[in-house]
This record gives sequence, structure tokens and C-alpha cells, in this order.
Amino acid sequence: MLAAFRTRAALRRKAGELYGAIVTQARRPDFYGVLGVPDTPSGRYELVVLHLYLLLERLRKEAGSEPLQQLLIEVFVADMDDSMRELGTGDVVVGKKVRKAAAGFYERSSDYRAALAADGNGALQGVLVQHGLAGKDDRAETGALAGYVRAAASELARQEGGSLTEGRAVFAALPEFPGEWP
Repeated sequence: MLAAFRTRAALRRKAGELYGAIVTQARRPDFYGVLGVPDTPSGRYELVVLHLYLLLERLRKEAGSEPLQQLLIEVFVADMDDSMRELGTGDVVVGKKVRKAAAGFYERSSDYRAALAADGNGALQGVLVQHGLAGKDDRAETGALAGYVRAAASELARQEGGSLTEGRAVFAALPEFPGEWP
């Protein structure tokens, strides 16, 4: 019985490390300064959700990773709760907003999955605009962001499953200027 607690604690630690990698990547200043993602709570939420989706999608390919995937989602939900409280959201409303944030994750996951399965970047660019990550008027930034998303998915696909299930994830480098990735 004690072994089960240790296993869960180890998985929770790994999920926390993976989530830390997600948040670290989502906070990279170039997303906001170079790629035009709005530097707002909403823009930061969207980037966390995007990276969470990419990592969970990669973990789905690893046999036996379901408990880690579930804990990663739990860490995300706890972070959303903490963030709402830090922003001054009242206790009565926090639960509703956290449920809405979690539901938004699942909605976006479906959108990203379909867009990444489509040929070219048109569908992906549309989803990025739809979710407020890119402005519809700047095709260079939107194209660069779509290129980054594909590169990040490819980078995660190249990583060994054992590394990911041990709590280590590496995302793609960001483009240095909007026109770098068509």
C-alpha cells in the first residue's frame, strides 16, 4: 500500500515537472514580442493550453502513460484555480471559471487535433486566430506561429517516451522573426 502512495507521489512530481516545462515555454517573451501573441491573462492561458495539448498528444502514444496524463491535467486545473485566485476572482466564481478553463482546454484540443491533421497551415492559422493567439491581420506572425506549433509537435515526437514519462520535455525553438517559418 505504501508503494502505491510512492508511485502516485512520483507521478505527481513528474506531472509537475512537465507542467513546469509547459509554463516555462508559454512564458517565453518572443511569443509576445515577436509572434504577436497578446500579453494578457487570456493570451497566456491560450499558450499554456496549446503546449499542454501538444505534450498530452505526444504522451498518448506512450503505453501506460494515462495516469501521468491525468495528473498533468489535474496540475493544470490546480494552476488555473491558483491563477484565478491571484487575479482576485472571488471564491464563489472560481469554480465556474476553472470549469470553463478546463472545458476550453478540451474544445481547443479538438480544434488543434483537426488543424494539425489538415494539410498546410491554413486550418492551423485559422484556429490560432479563432482562439486569440494571433491577429487575423498579420499573416506573417500567424504563419510563424503555425510553423512553431508544427515544429513543437515534431520536436516532441522525436523525444524518447521514457524521457517524457520521467518528467522531461523539450519544445521547439522559437523563430527569431515572424517570416522564419512559412
